[in-house]
Amino acid sequence: MKLLAPLFLAASLCLAQPKTETGEINGAQFRIDVPENWNGGLLMYCHGYSPVPGAYKEAKPNPILSALLETGFALAQSGYAAGGWAIEEAMQDTEALRRYFIRKYGPPKETYVTGHSMGGFLTVALVETHPTAYDGGLALCGPLAPATTIMSRRVFDLRVVFDYFFPGALPSPVKVPADYIMSPELNQKIEQLLAADEAKAAEMRRWAGIRTNKELAASAVFFTYILKDLQQRSGGNPFDNRNIIYEGTSDDNALNAGVARYEGDPRAIEYLRRYYTFSGRLRRPLLAIQTTYDQLIPAWVTNAYTNLAELVGSESMFVQQYVKRDGHCAILPAEIVRGFAQLREWKATGKRPLAGEN
Repeated sequence: MKLLAPLFLAASLCLAQPKTETGEINGAQFRIDVPENWNGGLLMYCHGYSPVPGAYKEAKPNPILSALLETGFALAQSGYAAGGWAIEEAMQDTEALRRYFIRKYGPPKETYVTGHSMGGFLTVALVETHPTAYDGGLALCGPLAPATTIMSRRVFDLRVVFDYFFPGALPSPVKVPADYIMSPELNQKIEQLLAADEAKAAEMRRWAGIRTNKELAASAVFFTYILKDLQQRSGGNPFDNRNIIYEGTSDDNALNAGVARYEGDPRAIEYLRRYYTFSGRLRRPLLAIQTTYDQLIPAWVTNAYTNLAELVGSESMFVQQYVKRDGHCAILPAEIVRGFAQLREWKATGKRPLAGEN
């Protein structure tokens, strides 16, 4: 017993030290941070859309992740084995990392998942598909609608309508060249094009719900890259707008008569459905936080999950809140920590947070 006591004390002191671990699992880089005040809980973090896989160094985390670590939870994040709309890889890689954490650090007392933008989408997907693995999810500025809805009715339709007003300015939305890249120079070029015909630019902004030419140009360029990514991933064109009636301009008759119509490839469409179509069925609490103005993901997209949860009887397990701020993912660290505290209280007491302002 005299020999065991010092060894036990040494082990306890070792666990009390903050730790950062980086490595790779199945081609996906990862980072794990265990804070000095670790409470035995685990928070899985899913990053947003990136053209390339994530990579990690042992530098200090950004302010948002630092604020989450200060809650006492260990934080684990995968870079995913692929860039782009890597839903398939991200779900597999995040789960592989969670299992690795358990093997190395032991079973957590609680496990939650969170993420920004595409990571918010992944948060919902993981809570739906792995309800026994997670105690709850915190989706931040995520496109909370099925991938077919987000990509077809926001990303693809914006490019189709943009082409109606500014034909030839960007590559065809169904045949984006493999060498197409995003760049500040291209953003500036499109912004100058918009400024040269302010009447059409105003019509396009009105339809898209976007306030400035700068935001509109950046969105059109970014969405074109996403279309290229999805065409390459799915092996075809996963978009079909033959059955869509467009609205939101000063002359919707002219828009519907003049907008280009495209037939989608069924196999490519099925790829989007598979990665991923939400079921809306929740067995664990899910809290979403959005900004009141998001040029990339408007409120009609995020509201889709409320409707879906109500349709399948899961409305008691979903709450959507907002912060009064403009911009995609413009949610402050303190607001995220507050949301996380509400999610934990919800799980612990069954008391559902109030919807509305965070």
